[in-house]
This record gives sequence, C-alpha cells and structure tokens, in this order.
Amino acid sequence: MRRTSSNRQEVPYLSKEDIEAEAALVLAEFVQKQPVACPPVPVDDIVELHLGLTFELKDMRQLFQVGDVHGALWMDEALVGVDQSLDPNLFPAKLGRFRFTLAHEAGHWRLHRKYYRKDPAQSALFGEAGAPAYICRSSEHRKPVEWQADFFAANLLMPRPMIISAWQAWRGDGSPVALPDICDPSIAKANGCSDNEVMEAFAEPLAQQFEVSAPAMRIRLEELGLLLRQRVSTLF
Repeated sequence: MRRTSSNRQEVPYLSKEDIEAEAALVLAEFVQKQPVACPPVPVDDIVELHLGLTFELKDMRQLFQVGDVHGALWMDEALVGVDQSLDPNLFPAKLGRFRFTLAHEAGHWRLHRKYYRKDPAQSALFGEAGAPAYICRSSEHRKPVEWQADFFAANLLMPRPMIISAWQAWRGDGSPVALPDICDPSIAKANGCSDNEVMEAFAEPLAQQFEVSAPAMRIRLEELGLLLRQRVSTLF
C-alpha cells in the first residue's frame, strides 16, 4: 500500500501565464542578489540561497517503498529530497533530471506552501523529519499539483526571454523550425526513430546549454512555438 504524504488542501487552478509569471518573479528576485547573464540557471543556488531550502540526496526507494519517486518536499523542515540515483556527480547523464527535480520541488514550495496542512499522524511513518508534504512520482506527473510544479520548473530553468535569445543566437533569427525541415518523417520512421526522438536530437545543443534533458527542451521549444511538428501553411 502506498503511504500518503501529508494532509493538504486541493490546490486551485493556475493558468500557464500565472505559473510562468511566478517562476519569472523567483528568478528576478534571485538576480537582484546574484546576476544570471546566461544559461544555465543556477537552480541549486536558487533553492538553497534564495528560497532557503536545504537539499539532501536520499534513497527514495527505501524510504517510500516504490521505485519511481524522484523527489520529495518536507515543508516544516524546508527540506528538499532528491533520489540518490539522480546524483550528477555519480551519474553525469542524469544532470538534467536532477536539476528539473530541484526546480519542481521549488515549484511546490513557491506555489503550494500555503495549501499545506500538517498531519501529525503521519510523522511516525517517516521518523524525525515527519511526513513529506509532496512525494513526486513519475507516474503521477499529470495530476494538477504535479503539472503545476513541472510547468514552474520548465519556466525557471528555461525562461522565455533566455530561450528566445539562445535560439536566435543558435539559429540566426527567431523563425521556428518544423519537423520536416529537420528530417523526412518517413525516413526517420524507417530508421526506427519517433518524431519526439528526432526533435530531441535536434534540440540537444540547447539542452546542453541550459543543462536540461533533451525531452524537457523539446517540450519547452514546442510550448514557445519555436519547434513545430508541421510546417505552418501560408496563403502566399
């Protein structure tokens, strides 16, 4: 049986514009203390120095008895836990996932802290630290509270102005790129490559620049209308 985290109120609806504005505000607050001239966004400093959260690597499988927990947030202790399998010092290929998980937990802290209510009955399950307010599982990322934290993380790590500037520097202008311009979809499929894989391979240079995963960058570029699945038809 899955152990529940802590009691919390249902979070309200937040628009993408609201979440993007909150992520931009967090970054703007941080920049007042420490300038960020170019990517990658220093999410570890934002989490620890600006938001005042403590960060620890933990064995989430042992702690929660499930295998898909990437992170957790203990509100009362202002503690962020990230699964030790994402430690970028030991597993450099997991750097993007590690950074996104930190930013995701920062999203919970910033967006959802006021809706958290402590449940003392849960404390005994988790020892001295008490129960985490949010347990973030990959299988539950579409729940509203998890989607909001995901979207906050994307906007914090890949801010719209920074992405547009990097895109223009990389591509030479701000024009979008469509999948057929990258690779003939029929050839890609014949080689066993999905559309997502082709687009992610194309986005890899920006993903490396921002220290995020290629899937995260592909999703962000699609969100901003810079990477398209089909060419835009025009009348002229």
